[in-house]
Order: sequence, then C-alpha cells, then structure tokens
Amino acid sequence: MSLEEIKKPIAKELNAFNSYFSSSVKGSSPLINITTHFILRRKGKQMRPMFVFLTSSMLGGINARSFTAATLIELLHTATLIHDDVVDESFERRGFFTINALWKSKIAVLTGDYLLAKGLLLTVKNKDYDMLEIVSRAVKEMSEGELDQIQKTKKLNITEKDYFSIIRMKTASLFSACTECGAKAVTDNETVIDAMRRFGESLGIAFQIRDDIFDYQYNGIAGKPAGNDLKEKKLTLPVIYTLSQSSPAERIKLRSTIRRAGKDRRAIKEIIDLINNKGGIDYASTVMKEYKQKALAILNDFPDNEARNSLMQLVEYAIERKK
Repeated sequence: MSLEEIKKPIAKELNAFNSYFSSSVKGSSPLINITTHFILRRKGKQMRPMFVFLTSSMLGGINARSFTAATLIELLHTATLIHDDVVDESFERRGFFTINALWKSKIAVLTGDYLLAKGLLLTVKNKDYDMLEIVSRAVKEMSEGELDQIQKTKKLNITEKDYFSIIRMKTASLFSACTECGAKAVTDNETVIDAMRRFGESLGIAFQIRDDIFDYQYNGIAGKPAGNDLKEKKLTLPVIYTLSQSSPAERIKLRSTIRRAGKDRRAIKEIIDLINNKGGIDYASTVMKEYKQKALAILNDFPDNEARNSLMQLVEYAIERKK
C-alpha cells in the first residue's frame, strides 16, 4: 500500500489535524510565527499522528483527546528535532535547511523551547494530564538514551544489550507514546493500553534498526552508503554484530579504523565491506523482522477493522521503506 492508501480511514481527521496543529503553534511574536511557519511547510510523513489516530480509530473512534495526543506528540517531537540539530550542528534535514542553519542556534533553541511550552499548555488547558505524563516520560527517556549513546560512543564499547536499551529510549519510547496515547484517548482498559504501548515499542525498535541498516547499504545516485553513524563513531547493530564475529586482532583493527574514519571515504568503505562480509546487515535485518512480527502479533489480537488493517500496513511501510 502507498502512504495515501494507508491514510484513507483517517484522511478526514488528518486534514483537520493539520489545521488544529497550525493554530496550536501560533504565537504573539512575529519571529516565532516565521520560524513555525517554516516548520509547517516542511512537515514530514506525519507517521506519529497517523499512529495516534489509527490506534484510536481501531479501538473505538477518534475523539478530542486523540487530537490533543497527536498535537502534543508532534509538538514535542518537532522541538526535540530542532534541539538535536543545534546539538549536532546540523544545517540540513530531509534535504531542507534547518532552523539552526537559517536563524542560528539561539533562535533555534528558543523555537524548540516555545514548542515544548505550547505542548504543555495544550494538555493543561484540556486537563489531559495522563497524556502529558506519557509523553513527558518519553521525552525524558529520549534524552537519557542520547546521553547514554554519547557516553558509549567515546569508548566504542557498546554491547548489543546497551544498543537495545539506547534505541528503546531514543526511538521506541516516542512510538510507544503515540500508540499508548491513542489507546488512552478512547479506553480505560489497562490491558488494551499496555498492549498498544508494547506494540509501539516493538515497532519503534524495528524502525530504528531499519534506519541503522540504511547507513551501511550501498544506495543513492552515487551508489555510496551514507556512513553517517561511522562519521559520528556510533556503534549500531550491524557493527556490534561484526565485532562479535571478529577475532581479537580484527576487533582492535575495526575499532581503530572507526576512530580515524571521520570523513575518510576509503576507511568508511573498508568498514562497510567488512560489515557486509561478516553478515552484519543480514543479522540486523533478521532482528528487525523479529520485532516487526512482535508488533504485528499484538495487532492480531484485536478485532479486524479498516483501521487495524491500515495500522498493519503502516508497520510494513515503516519497516520496508527505502529512505
């Protein structure tokens, strides 16, 4: 299915959400309205609001709390992306300039802070404190995951257990917040809510492994892998597995090559070739599919309806995407 086909059961609500979200970010400062307008013009696939709405729809129907949840998550997610771009000194995201690139770091940080505050005010105004607790916990875990990764990156000693702990916090926590909030909006059944939380977590882990695999695959116009994780000395699942399958001498050499890789395309190619030869990509793909199946198995326990089918197709889309 295409993304447009997947959206069909919630197309009306997504259109309404775009207007709702736009009105939610408006402020009294002309500059903040310029930066937020820039953000709105460059919205991505809106996968996170889709997970909120499809979950609510599957479990009974989209309501006002579903809109609050989707907006809160999108506000906080956008804020964290803006702050990430400042921390990483990134000037491009999805082929567009970042706020950091156009307005410098001070305005970018303040814009991120503004969006965080708008999210908090929205939930307080609607008294949706349970939603605020879920999403605040996710943002806390995202921050902890980033800090853990920074600490491990310095020593290049991350284990597979560390890796899964980090991506559960960094990525899966926000996906689980989407599906947990989507459920919480329409039901008080804690068993159902917990099932959808676990669904989002399994999906988020698979989603992050998919992203990590991209970094080591030969693709694009030039037929070259990105190697961005290697440039930042991040050890992800394909590398971790390769290290586990290497001799002590090979591990020393690989870590040494990663330390000096930087923007050295030859060193990056050497590492990627080794990862492919040792089965690192195949192993990561297998684990990714296992987590995808865990997510789909949870959905299979729910009644068959149009929203559930789209949710299952969205899982497939998220994992099988090409970029």
